[in-house]
Amino acid sequence: MNSEHVMLREVDGLEIICLMDNCVDFSSSIDRREVQSVRSWVAKRMGERWVREHFSLPIAEHGLSMFINVSYNGKSYTVLFDAGVSREGAVSNAKGMGIDLKQVEAIVLSHGHYDHWGGLIRFIQAIGKAGLPIIVHEDMFKTRGVADNDGNIRKYPNFPRENEISPAKFVETKEPFLLADNTILVTGEIPRKTDFEKGYTRQRALINGVWQPDPWVWDDRALAVNVKRKGLVIISGCAHAGIINTTLYARQTAGNAKIHAIIGGFHLSGKECEERIDKTVKALKQLNPKIVVPMHCTGWRGAFAIAKAMAKAFVWNSVGNLYTF
Repeated sequence: MNSEHVMLREVDGLEIICLMDNCVDFSSSIDRREVQSVRSWVAKRMGERWVREHFSLPIAEHGLSMFINVSYNGKSYTVLFDAGVSREGAVSNAKGMGIDLKQVEAIVLSHGHYDHWGGLIRFIQAIGKAGLPIIVHEDMFKTRGVADNDGNIRKYPNFPRENEISPAKFVETKEPFLLADNTILVTGEIPRKTDFEKGYTRQRALINGVWQPDPWVWDDRALAVNVKRKGLVIISGCAHAGIINTTLYARQTAGNAKIHAIIGGFHLSGKECEERIDKTVKALKQLNPKIVVPMHCTGWRGAFAIAKAMAKAFVWNSVGNLYTF
């Protein structure tokens, strides 16, 4: 596993739009200048007339998708991170917000579980670019499932194959990988170093016709962007590696820049994962991000604990939120 530093450039600006998450919340106030709710930023960008005629409130599903734009040296680069769980959900949300998906230059999938790639084919169609790179890990192509209390396996949908994503193309990497003129870091495989982030023992992979434990989900990766005068913004999918392992490795790989924000799924939901909430919150406080946005698989107990311990940094996410750094 590569632990060498990469030359991640500082960007002048970063925007993250949440296209899909488990929650929509249109009425709560947000007391952070870095965060705008869906209708307000659409109105500023598209105008009130467009909002009246075209805007539609987004939906929430158990999945994740984020539209990411960085600005560097007068240029703009756009990447899609994950594609939600259903075929149409995240694409429909983007359309209702007036987002031009044809800007997307690459798609990064955080890992191979279906709640992160379900809308991939539809996104590829909407983006419409031959050779569009889909950044993946070889383990994403495994046949996977999850065991119930009785040991019965619920098989997950099969990950798309090469012929299904044409005219896009898969780009496989286990190592740290740079996108967008070296301004966006895909972490690659994340070392598991903390003593409390132990994976999820019910995950399974079908190997040689036999369901085998797959607790570590080694294809799990995150993104990192280094914002000038701010520091690193870490964007996780599910953080099967553990959100602390994820953040520490991203920081190490990017040259130990300070952590400014941590956004995404923290995988603290479910009885097995809830056991690590207290240690995760303690470690998050030590990392001292200015903004922390737990999404998707964090679960309400994890999100509540983070909000209680880090009230000034905590932001409750909604589909449609725009984060500007």
